[in-house]
Amino acid sequence: MNNQTPLAIDVRNVTKTYAMGSLEVQALSGVTFTIAKGEYVAVMGPSGSGKSTLMNVLGCLDRATAGSYLLDGVDVSELDDNRLAEIRLRKLGFVFQGFNLLARTDALKNVALPLFYAGVPGRERTAAAQRQLAEVGLGDRARHKPNELSGGQQQRVAIARALVNDPAVLLADEPTGNLDSKTSEEIMALFATLNARGRTIILVSHDEGVANHAQRIIRLRDGLVVSDGPPAGR
Repeated sequence: MNNQTPLAIDVRNVTKTYAMGSLEVQALSGVTFTIAKGEYVAVMGPSGSGKSTLMNVLGCLDRATAGSYLLDGVDVSELDDNRLAEIRLRKLGFVFQGFNLLARTDALKNVALPLFYAGVPGRERTAAAQRQLAEVGLGDRARHKPNELSGGQQQRVAIARALVNDPAVLLADEPTGNLDSKTSEEIMALFATLNARGRTIILVSHDEGVANHAQRIIRLRDGLVVSDGPPAGR
């Protein structure tokens, strides 16, 4: 990585410990890495490796026990809950395995929801949401509700919603987990297109084939980074 490239993510010696009754469980044991703006990185690891905990920390959904975490130049380690919520809204976009769309709301309003919470006026929200739907190839499905869309289309709506606030980082947690192989490939092609346009993407997956679409794979085991580099064959 070019050291002159601005960093989207800077994680230094991050640990995370959970209290389980009288026991302490160390989910992360001193994780250090950086992700440059515009990189496309997959995080992999077996169950219990710490990848879900790491994603929760990166997504400002959980706090590290120790260490530092800079997101787009902001040290989030010591922020209060209100400031963390603002950071999640403005600097992060989330894509989940289960889509997490509002069932009774059409695609346009689902995509516009983060802009509503950000206080963006109605007409501006609608225009931005329409543009984002067009970017993911669903400009003609704006008035369709989730049950009128295929699984792949629902995930595209979820991706558009994640991007509508122009976040610094897109976090995708098993985004193809509920999709068939053909639709999964289409969604991964969309991620590649978004990355080519400059989006920073962090993808968590247990699927080697999905992770191989990324430029780089960070592998975790027992709360530690055990390897960090390009997919095999690149």
